[in-house]
Amino acid sequence: MTNSNPAIDATAYWTTAKEHGELRSEKIARPGQGEVLVRALYSGISKGTEMVVHNGAVPPRVATRMRAPHQEGEFPGPVKFGYLSVGIVEDGPEEWKGQRVFCLNPHQDLYVVPVESLTKIPDNVPARRAVLTGTVETAINALWEAGPRLGDRVAVVGAGLVGGMVSTLLRSFPLERLQLVDLDPSKQQLASALDVDFVGPDEAAADCDIVFHCSASQKGLERSLQLAGDEGDVIEMSWYANREVTVPLGEDFHARRLSIRASQVGVVARARRHRRTNADRLNLAVSLLADPVFDAFLTGSSPFEDLPAVVKELACGSRDALCHVIEYPAATQFPTDSSNRT
Repeated sequence: MTNSNPAIDATAYWTTAKEHGELRSEKIARPGQGEVLVRALYSGISKGTEMVVHNGAVPPRVATRMRAPHQEGEFPGPVKFGYLSVGIVEDGPEEWKGQRVFCLNPHQDLYVVPVESLTKIPDNVPARRAVLTGTVETAINALWEAGPRLGDRVAVVGAGLVGGMVSTLLRSFPLERLQLVDLDPSKQQLASALDVDFVGPDEAAADCDIVFHCSASQKGLERSLQLAGDEGDVIEMSWYANREVTVPLGEDFHARRLSIRASQVGVVARARRHRRTNADRLNLAVSLLADPVFDAFLTGSSPFEDLPAVVKELACGSRDALCHVIEYPAATQFPTDSSNRT
C-alpha cells in the first residue's frame, strides 16, 4: 500500500558551526488542519543579526529570547535561522491558495507553517520588496517607542538598513529637523534616494528631542548622547551581541537628565501593546511597502544555491549590502517582481 500523503522534499540553510553554513535537504510533512505549504520566492538576509548567528556570537543568556519564530536547532549551531521570507501558498485552506505571503521563516524553499504565521502581501507591493516587511516592522516599533511629536528635532545615527528604515518612516512626519548621521560619506547616496538630510557626526545638529541610535558602535552611542537635548531620549536599536560597550555616563548624562531606552521588535512597544498585536504591526509594515522608495534598500541578489557563499562574503566584508535578496527558482514565475535585480 502506498502512502497517499508522502512527505515533501525541501532544502534549507543551516548555520552548522561558527563561520560555516550549508544547504541541507530535509523531509517535511504536508500541511495539516490550519496549516499551509509555502513555496519561497525570495528571502532577505538581515545582515546584523544573521552575521551574529554566523559568527557564533549569540550570548547564552539571551539565546532563548533571540530565537526566531520558526527556528530549528539551538545557538551556536547547528541552527536554522532567518526571518525575512516571501512566498506563495501552494496548499492549505482554499482561501489561502495562490496568496503571496510574508513569513518570519528561515531561508528554505518549501515550508509548512500555521496560517496565523502569515501576512498577506497587498497587490500593490512587489513580492521582492516585501522581504523588507520585518525590517519595516522594527522601525515602526521604534517610532511607537519614541513617540515623535509635531516640530521635533530628530537624529538617526547609523545609515544602515535599520537606520535608513527609521529615517524613511520619519520623513513623512511634521518634524522641524531630521538628520541621518553616518561616518561613511558614501551613505549620502542612500539619504538622497530617501530624500533625507545626510550629515557626518561632526556636522550633526545637537539639542535633539529624540536620537535613534542604529550604528552598533560605541562611538555612535557616545555621539547620540551628545546630540540629545536636555531631558532628551536616545532610542537604542543596536544589538551588540557579546561585545562590551562603554557608555559615558560620567559626562553630562545626569546633569542633562538624558534617557536611553531599548527598542526590540520581539514585543509590541509598550505605548501600543494594549491596542496593537504583532499581526497588526506586520500588516501595517507590509502596507507601507507600496512606496517604491524602499527599493533603495535592496542592494543585491543571488540565487538560493549561492546562499552559503554570500553569507561568508557578507560576514568578512568582501560583499557590502543593506538587504541582500535571495532568489528561489519559483521567483522566475513572477517576472515583474524580478525586473529590479541588481
